[in-house]
Amino acid sequence: MAGSVEPTPPAPEPPPSGPRIGVLAIQGDFASHARALHRLGAVAVEVRRPEQLADLAGLVIPGGESTTITMGLEAYGLEQPVRDFVAAGRPVLGTCAGLIVLDRAHLGLMDVLARRNAFGRQVRSFEADVAVRGLGDEPLRAVFIRAPWIEDAGDGVEVLAEIDGHPIVARERNMLVAAFHPELTDDLRLHALFLAMTRDRREVEA
Repeated sequence: MAGSVEPTPPAPEPPPSGPRIGVLAIQGDFASHARALHRLGAVAVEVRRPEQLADLAGLVIPGGESTTITMGLEAYGLEQPVRDFVAAGRPVLGTCAGLIVLDRAHLGLMDVLARRNAFGRQVRSFEADVAVRGLGDEPLRAVFIRAPWIEDAGDGVEVLAEIDGHPIVARERNMLVAAFHPELTDDLRLHALFLAMTRDRREVEA
């Protein structure tokens, strides 16, 4: 029709330009973590090989099945590279099974001992509002699926949240862990805290 114009298509979303964050993609819901990081402006990179760790500002070890993830780390030659990554001061976020993988009995990187399936099996999954120190006054909605809790924590571990006296969020040096799945809600404050850890490290190095 004369004088008519086609509707202007929406502008494409600009690619993220923030830090490059690896998400261990051996098993578990790594795609949801990648989407959460993308929403916060980070560049999410799936990690399956040691060389993919080289230029990353941080690493997420997602939930899933801790035994499968541990076996995958060994099979892909990632155990020592992940240890070196942490030793170099680069931040790591471990959620649910990722918390277990980091503990004394597995990679031995964080001075905590996790209790697997502490809240019960899959049928005992639940959601709860959790007050996490450092994330403001508003509680965080947390999704627990076959979740662990921290059975024991060393003196250098800062407990940031508990349920019924059981630690479920903790930080030690450049490692942050949560017993639940922060990637399954729209509240991205835990991921934002992790990204702030990567930013603080970059500023120290600058």
